[in-house]
Amino acid sequence: MRRVTFSRNFTLSLSRTCQCYCKYCAFATHQAHIHAPEEVERQLDEALKRNAKELLVLTGERPEVNPVVAERLKLWGHEDFTSYVVWACERALERGMLPHTNLGVLDKRDLARLREVTASQGLMLESTAERLMDTVHAGSPTKHPSARLATIEAAGELKIPFTTGILVGIGETPGERVEALEALAASDARHGHIQEVILQNFVPHPRYYGAEVAEIADEASRERWGEGGGTSSRRSSPMAHAECLEEVPPPSLPDWANPVGIDEIELLISECKRLMPDVGVQVPPNLSDFWPQLVEAGATDLGGLSANGDHISPEEPFPSPHQVRKELAPKGFALTERLCVYPQYMDPEWMEQGVLDVIKLKYWSFIPRKGSGRKSEEVIAPDLAPKAIAKGREGQELSEDELTALFAETRPEVIEEMRVAADELRAELAGDTVTFVVNRNINFTNVCVVGCAFCGFGQGKRSPDAYEVSEADFAARIEDAVSFGATELCMQGGIHPDLSLEEYGRWLRLAKQTAPQLHLHAYSPMEINWACERSGKEPREVFEYLLECGLGSTPGTAAEVLDDGVRQRISPNKLPADRWVEIIEASHRAGLRSTSTVMFGHIEEPRELARHMRVIRALQERTGGITEFVPLSFIPFNTMLGRTHGIEEISMGENLKHTAAFRLALGRTIPNLQASWVKMGLEGATEALRWGVNDLGGTLMEENISRMAGSQHGVRLEPEQLVAAARAAGRKPAQRTTLYEIIETYASDGPREAAAAAPAG
Repeated sequence: MRRVTFSRNFTLSLSRTCQCYCKYCAFATHQAHIHAPEEVERQLDEALKRNAKELLVLTGERPEVNPVVAERLKLWGHEDFTSYVVWACERALERGMLPHTNLGVLDKRDLARLREVTASQGLMLESTAERLMDTVHAGSPTKHPSARLATIEAAGELKIPFTTGILVGIGETPGERVEALEALAASDARHGHIQEVILQNFVPHPRYYGAEVAEIADEASRERWGEGGGTSSRRSSPMAHAECLEEVPPPSLPDWANPVGIDEIELLISECKRLMPDVGVQVPPNLSDFWPQLVEAGATDLGGLSANGDHISPEEPFPSPHQVRKELAPKGFALTERLCVYPQYMDPEWMEQGVLDVIKLKYWSFIPRKGSGRKSEEVIAPDLAPKAIAKGREGQELSEDELTALFAETRPEVIEEMRVAADELRAELAGDTVTFVVNRNINFTNVCVVGCAFCGFGQGKRSPDAYEVSEADFAARIEDAVSFGATELCMQGGIHPDLSLEEYGRWLRLAKQTAPQLHLHAYSPMEINWACERSGKEPREVFEYLLECGLGSTPGTAAEVLDDGVRQRISPNKLPADRWVEIIEASHRAGLRSTSTVMFGHIEEPRELARHMRVIRALQERTGGITEFVPLSFIPFNTMLGRTHGIEEISMGENLKHTAAFRLALGRTIPNLQASWVKMGLEGATEALRWGVNDLGGTLMEENISRMAGSQHGVRLEPEQLVAAARAAGRKPAQRTTLYEIIETYASDGPREAAAAAPAG
């Protein structure tokens, strides 16, 4: 699964008056055009109604050269046009929108003024071919490459997150395109300010003869974003959304232009990635029918899918995010919303505090995970983590502050101390044996009424992706598990509105009838809570009934983070933390053992994770019924949190650091710490064996929850692969039961283990 990003923006064409005479432009006018303050306020309110996070401010270059525009600016109390743009950006910030301005060539003073009120700025370089000043750019002095590069350079000196790009097909040669990219790469190498490069193919436009391009763009966008809209470009039939366009024939390619094919853009994508590997590559999805192939070729961004259209190419509306997602999902791409400023620049070094405050208040989930979290700015004493590591190594209980320090730690040398301590504690509690269980996972339905923002699995009952496993299929899967050598059947599903306590019992009975020897590890606390609500029974009574039906143990999933503040933000319909604890305690009192989990790497803060671990440890100290703790790193790709909140997959380094912290947080209370190869990959899980882990989980044979969220690590492993992973870490592999009784140890490599350990190919 690979991410492709976009920004949810609204375009404000503040003024179309321009001093330039570019031959390709249908946006600019040389008449007086500028929106009055009351119209700006109205459009900003409209942007909020359309859920825009970014205000894209487009203008002609130096509109105040027109005396009528200059007079209006003076009347409104502004010395120049930049002052008016600053005012508009301030109004946007007041509404919680982040301004991105594209005003053309500016000097350093104007860039600095805008920096106070913008999240990012932009200017297309277009080309470095000076000879185009005699053709397409004749009469447009600020289109000279030196002028545009000077603005881009000044933005770098001022530390402004910047978007730029080239216009392809305006008469330049393939070599000149690469030269332009090299010029951008050189500037970025000096300043590191270029966040993305746009590769925009030229498309001829009709002339609008005084029509308002914003109205044409908005109407075209409304039509395409409606129910019948597709993802293909409408280049072949320019629309007539105003009377003045009704008789205009489709435009032809000008003499100075050259047609652009997919091969040429694909080559430029590869050049961008070669020259600027850490910079985003944007392709406009409304200017060609081959944009999905460009994504497959390496483009990483689709720009602002503006709710009110493309004001530069108004007859070419952007596809909606929903339409793009439908196009990309079958190809293995996850469409993810971003802000106009890329994550690495969300820092006081690159942004003014007033703008950063808007992000922290409204869009804090987009801020990258680092230090003490996204929102939290608490200062943690530097000696707290080392002291906590020493205490944790001895199995002592850690305070909330001490655990917070561990989860927030960033110093490599301290993280290594954490790893060593966790590994030593693992060796003390579990020795050098690495265990795994041969099991089968069955998610018997994905119909769910809960609606968690972190989930890509649950579906509405009428969704075309919804499923319910039939009894025959269920039995066949169990028979496959028996043939595979499974000792455990793990059963979980969505919270189906029609499932009753008796239905949950029926699935257990069917499993026992099919394979009585299998241990049934089934039903999360959320499912138990649903059974309680449907039956009117207490958890104790529900467990007594399910035990009669064949239940063997309880998965401690649905825990996520046991802090109700987090739970309300990511899943307000899920059971509260105290109820989760109550149900797990009831399972223990009924004589059932359970696992325990945490889902981390999304919106939670270190302190909230600390609270979770204290709840788990206290629960185990009361009951002793937990067999293992399973950290589950969040998979964002096909989830609401990933799509619209900017949550990225946690890095392997952070994942491993958290793993060690979990081991130290548990002390000697829960001896078994499991690595989820579904979340981390088998390579990551193998490395986790050095960070406090002693168990590699199960073979699964089937796994839908992580897979549907976008996990790329498969749904099944052979026992030999888990044996080989343990050996790769220098440890002794052993197959276990659900309750950690050893079934078989592997003293030496057999032919199958050796084959599994051998490099592929």
